[in-house]
Amino acid sequence: MVPSPPASARPDPVPLAAAARFWLRLGLVSFGGPAGQIALLHGELVDRRRWLSERRFLHALNYCMLLPGPEATQLATYLGWLMHGPGGALVAGGLFLLPSVAVLLSLSAIYALWGQLPVLAAVFWALKPAVLGIVLQAAWRLGRRTLHHPVLVAIAAAACLALAVGRVPYPVLIAATALVGWIGGRWRPELFQAPSRAAARPGTNGTLPAEAALHGDADPTPDHARFSGRRLGLTLLLGGLALGLPLALLTQVNGWDGPLATMARFFSRVALVSFGGAYAVLPYVAQGAVDTHGWLAAGQMVDGLALGETTPGPLIMVVAFVGFMGGWNGSGSLAAGVVAALVVVWFTFLPSFLFILVGGPLVEASRGDLRVGAPLTAITAAVVGVILSLAIYLAGPALAPTGSLEAGAVLVLAGALVLLGRGLGALPLIAAATAVGLARWGLRAAAGL
Repeated sequence: MVPSPPASARPDPVPLAAAARFWLRLGLVSFGGPAGQIALLHGELVDRRRWLSERRFLHALNYCMLLPGPEATQLATYLGWLMHGPGGALVAGGLFLLPSVAVLLSLSAIYALWGQLPVLAAVFWALKPAVLGIVLQAAWRLGRRTLHHPVLVAIAAAACLALAVGRVPYPVLIAATALVGWIGGRWRPELFQAPSRAAARPGTNGTLPAEAALHGDADPTPDHARFSGRRLGLTLLLGGLALGLPLALLTQVNGWDGPLATMARFFSRVALVSFGGAYAVLPYVAQGAVDTHGWLAAGQMVDGLALGETTPGPLIMVVAFVGFMGGWNGSGSLAAGVVAALVVVWFTFLPSFLFILVGGPLVEASRGDLRVGAPLTAITAAVVGVILSLAIYLAGPALAPTGSLEAGAVLVLAGALVLLGRGLGALPLIAAATAVGLARWGLRAAAGL
C-alpha cells in the first residue's frame, strides 16, 4: 500500500488506474468476512488515504447493509462509483471479487482432483486467529467512532445478543433497528446525530484540516452521482440485458432445463434473497444444490463451505464451488466445472452491482436528512454488535479447532492484536500468520504427527 498523504492536506484526485490497482490489492487480502473486509476498507479509505470522510463512508455502509448480497463487495462498488462513476463501480467491485474467484476456482480444481489440502489446513490454523484479531479490531475502531451515546451502546449490545444468543434473523434485526432509529430520531434527534469530530477538537473551528478528505462531509455530490431519470433508465436497460442475454444463450446451448440455465435462474433467486449474510442464505443454497438439483453431495457442500471460509472475498463466494462441483460431477471435466462456476458467479453477483448503480444517487441525495440519517445511525450502532457477534462465532473454530482451547491459537490471536494495535496492516499480518502455519505444519510433519 502507498504511504499516507500529509496529514494537513486534502489528498490529490485519484486516477482510475491508481484506484484499480488499489482495489485489486485489497481484494487479495480481503479475509475476515464482511467485518474484516469493511475494516480493511475503512482503514485504507478513511484513516490512511482519506479518500472519504467518516460520515460519507458510514452513510454508504448503512445503505449496503440494507441490501441483499455481500455487504463489503457492495460497499467497495459504491465507493468506486462515488469516486469514478459507473466505470469505477465495475472496476472496484470486479477487482475486489476477482482474487476470490481465482483462488476458489483453483482450490475447487485441487479438491476435485485430489480432495485433500493438508498444507492449507495448517496455514489456516494460524490464519483464523489472525482474522479473529482483525474482526475484534474492526469492532473497536468502529465502536469508538460511532457509539457516542449510551443509547447507541445499548443498541450495539442488543444486536450482538440478538444474533449470538437469540438467533434473530438478520433482516428482522435490521428492520427493528431502523424502527428504533426512526422513533428515536423523532423523540430525541440529538442522540442520533454524530458529533462533529472537528468541533470536538480545540483550535479547529469545525474545519478539521488534519483530516481533510477527498470526498468530505461538506463536499457536493459529484455530477455522475446525482439522480437522473435518463441514467436510471439506461442502467436498468443494460442490467436487464446483462442478465437476460446470457440466460438466453445458455438456454439456446443446453435447453431451459439444462444445468447451466437452471443454475443461472437458481442463483439469480439466491442473489435476491441473500439478506443477513452468507450464513443466512447458505441453507437455501444447500437445499437447492444438494437436495433439489443434485449438483453435489452434502459432504461436498460442507467441504466447500470450509474452503470458502479460508479464502479472501465474501463467504457467499462458496457458490462458485457449488457451480464448479455441479459441472465437474456432471461431466468429469475441469473446463465444464470452470464454466459452471463462472455462470454461477455472474448471476449471483451482477444484481449487487445493479443495486448500487440504481440506488446510489438516491442514497447520496439523502445525506443530511435526519429522517434517513437517524435510522441509519442506529443501524451503524447495530453493525458494531454484528461484528462482535461474528467474533463470538469465529472464536470457537479459531481458538479451539479440535474442541478444546489451544494455547498456540491463543498466542497467535494475542500477537495479532498487538501487531494491529501498533499499526501493522492486514497484508503483513496475513503473511506472518501464513508463515506461522507453514512452520507449524513443517514441524509436525518432521515429528510424524
